[in-house]
Amino acid sequence: MMKKAHVLEELPAPAGPYSQVVEAGDFVFTAGFGPQDPKTGEVSEGIEAQTTQVLNNLETALAAVGLTFADVVKTTVHLERLDRDFQGFNKVYGERFPKPFPVRTTVGSTLANILVEIDAVAMRPAS
Repeated sequence: MMKKAHVLEELPAPAGPYSQVVEAGDFVFTAGFGPQDPKTGEVSEGIEAQTTQVLNNLETALAAVGLTFADVVKTTVHLERLDRDFQGFNKVYGERFPKPFPVRTTVGSTLANILVEIDAVAMRPAS
């Protein structure tokens, strides 16, 4: 099986020794993306703004390998304040992903000064 890793300049730089996107056969795996603006490094206030930026980053990662949110089959979501922020996160998430929605795991996590992080698994459409 072919495996190809990517680190993309148009995304926030990795915080450690990892790739942002890995292609493995027909599957594509992304790192967890936070809400950092890739140009400024700044983080917006509030769960809806942060979720929007995380999804923008994830969309950029997928587009770099020719995929979209329609190709995503699984996401894992980490929320700093699951009890407080789930509703606002879920609203933005539901507006960005097309139906049928990917499967999803959403957990409360201790994050480094951010409210949300998302990683995804996507699958290339059959040719």
